[in-house]
Amino acid sequence: MNAIQIIQSEHRALAAVLHGLQYLVDEICVRGKAVDMRAIGAMIYYIDAFPERFHHPKEDRYLFPLVKARSPECAATIDALQAEHALGARKMRALEQAFTRYRDGGAAELTTFAAAVEAYCAFEREHISREEREILPVARRVLTSDDWEVIDAAFSGHTDPLLGNDVSLQWEDVLKRIVTLAPVPIGVGPALEPARSNPTGPHHGPHGPP
Repeated sequence: MNAIQIIQSEHRALAAVLHGLQYLVDEICVRGKAVDMRAIGAMIYYIDAFPERFHHPKEDRYLFPLVKARSPECAATIDALQAEHALGARKMRALEQAFTRYRDGGAAELTTFAAAVEAYCAFEREHISREEREILPVARRVLTSDDWEVIDAAFSGHTDPLLGNDVSLQWEDVLKRIVTLAPVPIGVGPALEPARSNPTGPHHGPHGPP
């Protein structure tokens, strides 16, 4: 059952990034702080590139079908979770677009961006909770050793299904970048200062992808 531990570890990593993203947006909205756009960009990049393109497809391809086969009564829940994967991808696109508009358009776009962050984070937290509450316990109970051999092999490998590359170091590097750029208590980056005039002014650091 190594896959269970990996899934839960990946859930915790995602939850930490979601918390960090909301924290930085609150610093802007509530406290008027100047936040480095690179830190926010790195968090959004991680959320999109890892859970949406790497973690969820493995659940859809390996874990969910085997659980459904061994426990047909879970079929409706699994179908709903897979539908949420598709919905989450659409919410991710909306979040990315809102970030781009805020990064390039300034304070006038902040409210829309903050709402997109809140919506995505709430959605993803509930999704994670539902998987761990309704599917993982069933998987522990009904899957066979042969099932786990297949699932463990899939989740223990670090091959990106899109690129065919070893991506373990990529994710480690992205998380390190988030920690380096984000301020205390999220990371070890510079302390935040009050915004001077425009929350996306030059004191945020260079714009663009992480």
